[in-house]
Amino acid sequence: MATAEAVQEQQIRRERARGRFLRRLGRSPLHVLLVVLGLLWLVPTIGLFLTSLLSAEDYLEGGWWQVFSEPSKFTLENYSAIFDNEVITSSLVTTIWIAVGGTLLPVFVGALAGYAFAWLEFPGRDWLFVVVIALLVVPLQMALIPMFRLYETFRINDTVFALVLFHTAFGLPFAIFLLRNFFIGIPKELLEAARIDGASEFRIFFRVILPLGLPAIAALAIFQFLWTWNDLLVALVFGRETQPITVAIYRQLAQFGANIEIIAPATFVSLVIPLTVFFAFQRYFVQGLLAGSVK
Repeated sequence: MATAEAVQEQQIRRERARGRFLRRLGRSPLHVLLVVLGLLWLVPTIGLFLTSLLSAEDYLEGGWWQVFSEPSKFTLENYSAIFDNEVITSSLVTTIWIAVGGTLLPVFVGALAGYAFAWLEFPGRDWLFVVVIALLVVPLQMALIPMFRLYETFRINDTVFALVLFHTAFGLPFAIFLLRNFFIGIPKELLEAARIDGASEFRIFFRVILPLGLPAIAALAIFQFLWTWNDLLVALVFGRETQPITVAIYRQLAQFGANIEIIAPATFVSLVIPLTVFFAFQRYFVQGLLAGSVK
């Protein structure tokens, strides 16, 4: 009897192993396709990085694959040159101020508004939320000239503050929409228990809503940071002396069409920073995207 049970258990294990192997084999074409697509997406980034390691003369003679030639023409002089370039370094600092301000302000205001739309009763709440949704479809280009005139009137044009305000204004509708839909999924019993204990609405927001809404807030912050960091159009319109890294690279390209020893490393540096931010908060980003998908 014991031998028969052992044989039967061994057969079950074999069937399970066979089933796992067949499932993995069935998924392998999808995995191979995803790997190929990922490599294709990485090719331009890798090419940019290798180009930044070549002098302008070597790049014009051949291409970025000369890094692997014998002898290799690999050099780090381009990176030392851009960090000695005052225009590039100052534009990087300006970009950091704009991106951080243009991320924190709409995320914080959007979280407050999202909580109000989700859990506070006030006249016209639903109609105001409809207006917020309608603002999502307003093209950014429509506001450039009116906002330029407004900034000139208040004499704040060509400042970091002006760029932060513009990014905040156009980031708020999406922030409110996303966070309101996330906050409304928080159990009502938690808020009622906090109110019974005498907590104010601000205390509930900071002690209950924000900790529970961290995944959605982190996902929103990543979206807003990437959009603000990579912006070129708004910075070109509202910035002359106040120029972020995208404008600095664009003007280098416009003035010196073949200035690849500055353009390539500066572009790669401007690419690495948002990628670092994304991978640092990737776990929260995935949680924020999946939040509310399963009840």
